[in-house]
Amino acid sequence: MKLKQTMTIIGGIIAMAFASQSFALPSVKILATGGTIAGVAQKSTDVTGYKAGSLGIDTLIQAVPQMKDYAEVSGEQVANISSNNVDTKILLHLANRVNELLADPKIDGIVITHGTDSIEETAFFLNLTVKSDKPVVLVGAMRPATAISADGPMNLLEAVQAAASPKMKGVGVTIVMNDRICAARETTKFNTSNVATFQAPEYGYLGVMSKAQPVLYRLSTRRHTANSEFDVKGLETLPRVDVVYALPGDDARMPEAALKNGAKGIVSASMGNGSIPNAHKDFYVPLMKKGFPVVLSERVPTGDCVLSGEDEAQGYLAAGNLNPQKSRLLLQLALTKTTDPKEIQRIFNEY
Repeated sequence: MKLKQTMTIIGGIIAMAFASQSFALPSVKILATGGTIAGVAQKSTDVTGYKAGSLGIDTLIQAVPQMKDYAEVSGEQVANISSNNVDTKILLHLANRVNELLADPKIDGIVITHGTDSIEETAFFLNLTVKSDKPVVLVGAMRPATAISADGPMNLLEAVQAAASPKMKGVGVTIVMNDRICAARETTKFNTSNVATFQAPEYGYLGVMSKAQPVLYRLSTRRHTANSEFDVKGLETLPRVDVVYALPGDDARMPEAALKNGAKGIVSASMGNGSIPNAHKDFYVPLMKKGFPVVLSERVPTGDCVLSGEDEAQGYLAAGNLNPQKSRLLLQLALTKTTDPKEIQRIFNEY
């Protein structure tokens, strides 16, 4: 009798332990930076003219209680601004805070609420500087929280579901909006107001959110996150890099101004396949002979920037298919490690 009772007790303890392990939810930390997802308008029909970054993280979490069915959720307010005001200081703080949190074995994933104006840049910067293969998901909204058909709550729920999923481990930093899982590197904003604004027209989405789960169809082959060579720990700023738009008939005053203001590198948003005005060429060539990096990117939305033999001989660097704003971030990080043009080109080839 005593043996049976003992076995019953032991069996109950094992069952309870198994049950607690089976139903333990992943831990997801939400870092809030503001944006439209936290925006407030005067009327529920207003989808423009609202004030971004009006609501705090606690309000956003309370508005979507369903998140707690998928993860143990907690929040932290990093900033509460419109994303056109995200600066280098915020980027560095975010990268270091994400790394600090993901080093904790109790944290399974990170969600970052963010304005859509510069979400692709923050996502790409984190894709280069996060030192973990745990999920990091950025999320925003195209309509303020007060709108009749606000897209923020569903986007936030799906971002938490993605960050809580082991399927997202090693995928890199993503943007999850409008049921789509978007790669930080290839995705950009294509529409000023539509909820389907984020697209990667040449390479497509990584996958979709379906039935509360990420469904992945492809992965990025470029280096990112845990495989990245960049480390921003201890950095207070980044080398200045300016983007200079190439325009027909333009003179060299804009690149001259960039240099005078302390630029350590320039990204040229070129026309066609790397074509720029002759005045720009005349200004850049002597600089490049001194080792100053000039990266040719494209103002054309798709396609790779492929250098001609003359361009290579003159010292230009190719951004590949990175747009100018992402090329700027990569060049800034590259300059924290090297000023050697060959090494910088290697970095653009690998990331």
